[in-house]
Amino acid sequence: MKRALVTGGCGFIGSNLTKELIKQGWQVDVVDDMSNGYLELLGGLKFKTLPNASFIYHFMQQMKGNVNRSKDTVLVIQDDFAAQSLLDYISTDAYDIIFHQAAVPRVGYSVEFPYETTITNITKTVALFDAAKNHVKRIVNASSSSVYGGSNKLPTKESDNFKNPKSPYAWQKSAIEDYSKICWNLYNLDIVNLRYFNVFGPGQYGNSPYSTAVSSWCHAIKNGAECRSDGDGEQSRDMCYVDNVVSANILAAEANKRFAGSSYNIACGNKNSNNQILNYLKKRFGDKVKIKNAPERLGDVKHTQADISLAMTDFGYKPLVEFWNGLEKTIEWWGLNSFETNK
Repeated sequence: MKRALVTGGCGFIGSNLTKELIKQGWQVDVVDDMSNGYLELLGGLKFKTLPNASFIYHFMQQMKGNVNRSKDTVLVIQDDFAAQSLLDYISTDAYDIIFHQAAVPRVGYSVEFPYETTITNITKTVALFDAAKNHVKRIVNASSSSVYGGSNKLPTKESDNFKNPKSPYAWQKSAIEDYSKICWNLYNLDIVNLRYFNVFGPGQYGNSPYSTAVSSWCHAIKNGAECRSDGDGEQSRDMCYVDNVVSANILAAEANKRFAGSSYNIACGNKNSNNQILNYLKKRFGDKVKIKNAPERLGDVKHTQADISLAMTDFGYKPLVEFWNGLEKTIEWWGLNSFETNK
C-alpha cells in the first residue's frame, strides 16, 4: 500500500487530490492549518481529525491497539505543514510520497504581503524538504506558471523560456524550484515541480484573496455581486481543470524515473480570454452577470499558454478535461444551472 502525505489537503487542489488517491487505494494523511482549508471539501470520505501534529504519536499507538484504521480513512492533521511534530514524524519513514500543495497562493496577495508569504512558501517549505531527505521516495511539489513572468513565445515551453518572476509569489515558487535541484545534488532527494496554469473547478471558493477568476465570477453570479474584470479583459489564460492537475500529481508520483528537481508545465495547451469567458457567462445568465471594470493588477502577466509536451513524454500526462467542459462542471458544482435565463 502506498502512503502519502498531502499538505494543504483540505484546500481546493489538495482535497481533490486526496479523494482521487483514496479512490486509487493509497493511504493518505493530510496536514492543513485550515487558514484556507475546509473539512467539508473532504465530503464523501471517511476521516479522523487531530487538533495538531503533537497528537500523531498517540494516534499511531492507538492504531497498534484495538482501534483500527482502514486504508480508506484519511487522517487530517490540523496544523502547520512545518510543525515540528510533523517534521519529526516524516523522518520516521512514515510516507512514500509527499504531495506538497500547501502555500499562501495568488499573485496579488503576495504583492501586498511579501514577508508573510515568503515565510510559508520558502522557509517552511525548505523545512519540509529537510525533514523528507532520506525518508521519502519523492516529493511532488506544486509550482506555478507565474515563474515565467510572461512569455514572448507562446505556447510556453520549459526549455525555451527563462524564468523571470514578476511578483513575490512567482519568485517564491521559482526559488523552491531552484532549491529542489540542490536537494537532489546534495541529499539525493527526488523532487518534481509541477507548474500549474490557472487551476479551477469544484471545491474552489470565490470569496477569498486566493480565488481565481472563474470561481470569483461564479460566486458573484450566485450571490448577486459584481464580476470584476481587470484592464481591457483581453488577458488570456491557459485554464486547467482540477482533474488534470490531480492526474498529473499521481502520474508524477508513480513515474519510474528520477526527476532530480525538474519542472513541468501542467495545463491544457490552449488559452481563453477573460472577455470570452464573461461573454459566455452573460449569454447563459443574462443580467445576473454584472461586470465591474477595474485596473490591471500589479504583477499580472497578459497571456499564458503552455506547451505540455514534456510532461506528456516524461510521465504520460494528458489533459482529461478541456476548459469548456470543465467550466460546465464548475457551473454545475456552484448550482448555477437554475440561474439560466433561457430556461
